Amino acid sequence: MTSVIKVDIPDNSYEITVAPGSLDKLGEQMASLQLGNKVLLVSNPMIFKYYGERAIASLKNAGFEVTSYNLPPGERYKTLNSIQKIYDIALENRLERSSTMVALGGGVVGDMTGFAAATWLRGINVVQVPTSLLAMVDSAIGGKTGVNHPHGKNLIGAFHQPRLVVIDPEVLKTLPAGEFRAGMAEVIKYGVIWNAELFTQLEASKHLDQLRYVKSDLINYIITHSCQAKADVVSNDEKESGLRAILNYGHTIGHAVESLTGYRLLKHGEAVGIGMVAAGEIAVKLGLWSQTDTERQNALIKKSGLPTQLPAGLDIEAIIDALQLDKKVKSGKVRFVLPSQIGEVKVTDEVTSDHIRQVLQKIQ
Repeated sequence: MTSVIKVDIPDNSYEITVAPGSLDKLGEQMASLQLGNKVLLVSNPMIFKYYGERAIASLKNAGFEVTSYNLPPGERYKTLNSIQKIYDIALENRLERSSTMVALGGGVVGDMTGFAAATWLRGINVVQVPTSLLAMVDSAIGGKTGVNHPHGKNLIGAFHQPRLVVIDPEVLKTLPAGEFRAGMAEVIKYGVIWNAELFTQLEASKHLDQLRYVKSDLINYIITHSCQAKADVVSNDEKESGLRAILNYGHTIGHAVESLTGYRLLKHGEAVGIGMVAAGEIAVKLGLWSQTDTERQNALIKKSGLPTQLPAGLDIEAIIDALQLDKKVKSGKVRFVLPSQIGEVKVTDEVTSDHIRQVLQKIQ
């Protein structure tokens, strides 16, 4: 079954295709966009071992001239030094403004390739081919690109929409179980902020922590409806001037936890899971959300094998201080995305340090 989802942005519209086997049609899909001849495919060694040659073969069969480069795997390599390596390869292979960078990998590869494409020659084409669940449902869509600063996640970046997103659910078969669980955090997020029916479908599934226990039709449903939710939001607010901020649900505290643990202790989705638990508890404390709904959310997070408590030994005051570096801070106030019911959230700056402190103490 093939699904085509349009991200409808003035002057930057593109399609997300979701179809088994679509990796082998990557070149054909790109050729239809009339892109330049030169392609730089960026991946990491593990992903490239599984899927690199297939992607390159598809691109070459469609007439593209292809160069590849593998980034070291892991969030800690999401730095300007890594971007420099991509620039070096782009220069060596004389990439032009009509050329395309293809991101074959998870969120780290996608974010860095997107940022390199946004900044090389003041912006060239990028095509996202996500291979992790998290990238499929979230980071590959919407044009957010960037790298980390030692004091904060994604503080350096740019908005740069892809020309195409190609999602082949079959590549999830080689995804480590921990990465699958991390992706489920973003799926749960969409259920809370946008799609109550998706949330209900997740509740009906007996297992969510491993791909082998989740039926293929549910996987396709999860990917398609999550992508549709992201497309709906981004189409209404490309550069996060309003509505798009809701996509950061669970990320405010989650990013602070990631930063304070050096991006080594937790996967991004695990940190987001903790952040959603905290945000739900804050919403209950402010009288926005019911205790029943926060328990429903937390049950889904646990069923997905994600943590619901802070890492041992993490200093609460350090988390509160780190929140001031969040990209959503406005006039010195941290803005939180908080749920009001399953499928709806609001953005507020009325969360005090005492509210945060009390909730973090509860989930220590």
